[in-house]
Amino acid sequence: MKISVIGTGYVGLVSGACFAEFGWDVTCIDKSQERIGALEQGMIPIYEPGLDELVLRNVKAGRLNFSMEYAPYVEESDAVFIAVGTPSRHGDGHADLTYVFAAAKEIAQHLKGYTVVVDKSTVPVGTAKTVYQLIKETNPDADFDIASNPEFLREGSAINDFMRPDRVVLGAESERAKAILKELYRPLYLLETPIVMTNLETAELIKYASNAFLAAKISFINEISGLCEKTGADIRDVSKGMGLDRRIGSKFLHAGPGYGGSCFPKDVSALIRIFHDNGLEPRILESVTEVNYNQKLKMVDKIRTALGGDVRGKTIAILGLTFKPETDDMREAPSLVIVPELLKAGAAVQACDPEGMKEARKLLPAEVKYLDNPYETCEGADAVVILTEWNQYRALDVEKIHSIMKGNVFADLRNIYNRKIIEDTGFKYIGVGIR
Repeated sequence: MKISVIGTGYVGLVSGACFAEFGWDVTCIDKSQERIGALEQGMIPIYEPGLDELVLRNVKAGRLNFSMEYAPYVEESDAVFIAVGTPSRHGDGHADLTYVFAAAKEIAQHLKGYTVVVDKSTVPVGTAKTVYQLIKETNPDADFDIASNPEFLREGSAINDFMRPDRVVLGAESERAKAILKELYRPLYLLETPIVMTNLETAELIKYASNAFLAAKISFINEISGLCEKTGADIRDVSKGMGLDRRIGSKFLHAGPGYGGSCFPKDVSALIRIFHDNGLEPRILESVTEVNYNQKLKMVDKIRTALGGDVRGKTIAILGLTFKPETDDMREAPSLVIVPELLKAGAAVQACDPEGMKEARKLLPAEVKYLDNPYETCEGADAVVILTEWNQYRALDVEKIHSIMKGNVFADLRNIYNRKIIEDTGFKYIGVGIR
C-alpha cells in the first residue's frame, strides 16, 4: 500500500510515521520548505516523546520520505490523507477549512487511478462531501472516493494512541473505499482493536462529540471543586468516588486550572457553531466554555488571595507553561490567561518549563523572566505556582525551595502534592477543590 499524507504538523507527521511503522510506503507532503528541509535532515519540528526515533527508523528503512511536491506521490497512492490545520476562524469560532479545501483542489490535479481521499483533519459535519465536490469540479474524470478517519491522538502519548487505539473510526460509503481503509488498519486487527465503520457525517461528528464530552467532564469537575472549597469537601476524594463508577470512569475528573491545547477549545467552539447553524441551542457546550475560562480567572484570584489580596511588587514563580506535560504546545494553555493577569495586577513573574519556553516567549508578555530549572525560578519568590504537572515537578525538594524563597505560598494548581507534607515544610498550601 502506498500512502500520501498532506501536512506535516502534529497529526500528519505522527500518522505518517505510524503508517510507515505498519509497513506501508508513506510520503508526507508539506508546502513549507523550512519544515520539509528540517525533516529531511532528521530534525523533528514538534516535541512528542518517541517521535524522533520512529521517524528516523522508518526513513532509514525506506518506508517514510518527505516532499514539497504532490507529484508523483499522489498519483501512485492508494490513499491520500488530508492532515492540515483547522484552526478556529477569527471572530465566529467556526473551524477554518481554508487549508483543507486548498489541499483537496491540489490533490484533485494529481489523481490517477482509483484513490481514497481521507479527511484526517478535524472538520465539521458535511466537510467530506464538500471536499468530494471540490475534487469533482477540479478533476471531473477522477476515479476516487472520499472518506473520514478522525484522529484521537493525545499530545504526549500520540504514538501509543495511534498504534494501540481505543477504536478506529472509518467513515465511507463505497465498498471499494471501505476495503482500502480496512487494509490500511489491518495491523490493528491483530490487537482486536474495535473498528467503527459509519457514514461520513457520523464519523465527523464522533470526533467533535468525543472531545466536547471530555471537555465537559473537566469543566464539570472544576465547577464541583468550587463547591468543595465552600463546604469543606475534598475534590480528590469526590473524583475518586465518582470515577469508581464504571458508568462515569476516572479519566478527565482531575480538578485544575482548566483545559487548553489544540483540540478541546477549538472543537467545542466549532461544535457550538455547528449547533447554531442547524438552528439548535448548545446550552451545555456554551456552559462548558464559560466554566473553563472562568476557572483560569479563579486561579488568579486564588494566588492573589494567598498573597493577601494584592500582588503588586510580589514575585511569583510559575512552574510549567504548556497546557499539559510531555508537549511543547502552548495553544490555549491556562498560563496564557493566568500569567498576563498576574502581570497586569503588578506582579513580577519568573517561569520555567521543560519544553515550552521557546513557544511561551512568542505568546506571553515580554516582562516574563525565564529560567532554566525550578530552583532558580523559585529563588527569591513570594509564591510558587505549579501550573503544569510535569514529572520534573512532582518530586521537588520542597525544603530547598522553602529555604530559597522570600515568601511561603505554595499554589499546587494540579493537586499533585500531599498537603500535610507541604505545610510541615512551612508553606501555606493552596490546592484546587481543597479548603
